[in-house]
Amino acid sequence: MWLGGTSLTARTVAAIARTPGPVDLHLDRAALARVERAARLGADLSTRRAVYGRTTGVGANRDETAVAEDAGHGLRLLRSHSGGAGDRLDADLVRAALVIRLNQLLAGRSGVSPALVRALAGAVAADALPVVHRLGAIGTGDLAPLAQIALALAGEGAWDTVPPDHRSVPVDAGDALAFVSSNAVTLAEAALAAGTLDVVLAASHAVAALSYLALDGSPEAYADPVHRARPHPGQMRCAQRMRHLLGMERTPPKGRRIQDPFGLRAFPQVNGPAIDALDTLHRVLDVEIDAGAENPMIAVAEDDAYHHAHFHTAYVAGALDHVRACVHGVAELSAARLGDLVEPEQTGLRAFLADGPPGSSGVMILEYMSHDALAALRQAALPVTLGSAVVSRGLEDHASFSTQAARATAEVATAYTRVLACELVAAVRALRLRRREGWPTAADGPVPVEEALARAEEVLDPRTEDRPLTDDVDIAVDLVRDPTWAQV
Repeated sequence: MWLGGTSLTARTVAAIARTPGPVDLHLDRAALARVERAARLGADLSTRRAVYGRTTGVGANRDETAVAEDAGHGLRLLRSHSGGAGDRLDADLVRAALVIRLNQLLAGRSGVSPALVRALAGAVAADALPVVHRLGAIGTGDLAPLAQIALALAGEGAWDTVPPDHRSVPVDAGDALAFVSSNAVTLAEAALAAGTLDVVLAASHAVAALSYLALDGSPEAYADPVHRARPHPGQMRCAQRMRHLLGMERTPPKGRRIQDPFGLRAFPQVNGPAIDALDTLHRVLDVEIDAGAENPMIAVAEDDAYHHAHFHTAYVAGALDHVRACVHGVAELSAARLGDLVEPEQTGLRAFLADGPPGSSGVMILEYMSHDALAALRQAALPVTLGSAVVSRGLEDHASFSTQAARATAEVATAYTRVLACELVAAVRALRLRRREGWPTAADGPVPVEEALARAEEVLDPRTEDRPLTDDVDIAVDLVRDPTWAQV
């Protein structure tokens, strides 16, 4: 892996974080030179002018003078800010945070010592993870989690896995605030959630296409002339993907109805905004992951330090709120299609896709499971940007709560996966029953989505009598999370 502070993306972060083990890490020489120059300038500026966090206290203590040569100032700041509480962060999240923070420091605008950067790089390369707790950030810098990481590097914090030959790194007055002045942990959780949504939104097309086959959907809703008439990018991509999965490059046969229920008919119009919102989120995260956001910013070219508000993550919070709201709409359509799949008037099959004596319940419970997950998703989709906070004796009088937005987005991704899994179990059962009855589907001959159907049928229990469906849904969850399942 090559890092230079300029070209790391959220998708790369997610891939690295979900691949445990040592990393063949290479740091760009020009980036290391930037780090060295910024560190020298930061130290020099501290002898010439007041520099927040270096020669002063922080927050409302900004007017309190600190001695720049006092090495204890940096450690005191880290100790006081490392009060993280709550659950410990998962390994993949800590791994992602370390990679992001290292990349940001390589942008060369923080003024941290090269020794601290090298120590962090050693931890990344060895896949050595400090113990980090969840609570302690509100979208204006991940102060508590990053202080825990810095203290581990300094020899005072705890490690899950200690780096080989680890030696504590001295932390001077200029290192402490410079290291914690970042939202790397929030960005890490957002990147992981975005990576999950990349996969799940792609899978949603395959699941919807299988429901289309089971319901004898109408192809007109996906026709190219329709979407060229209102060409939103995500909507166009969704419709094109559905045409491919359903073999609609040629003119397919008409469906059973002149107009389908919204779950099928409005899928591109509802899924499209989620696609576009996720694209926007990735663009925002990519900027933030490569940003020099430390306050103050040590500007080598200008021979100065600038005090600013890059720690505020309104872009991230807004993008995350937007994604969650859009995914909620797509999840509602999945639950609606599940309702269609258990309705005899829509499928021509027995109610609830039952296959046993009269009164058999079939997949009835799937609707309850789906709406339970949808309710959890709905709660997590509520916007965090409507709240704020006033802290530090009134000086810091606004917060984005992007940290909470990232957590909520991870919850939305998990809940949406389960909603889709319930629909997938029902769609596969409906197609099995239709095949057994010898009924054709709306597709004219083999279509690409049948590859996804074949893989699902290989792992989903073929029995159609009344029985527990817990294992079926868990298997379907694994399919929806598998990035290769929908790549047909």
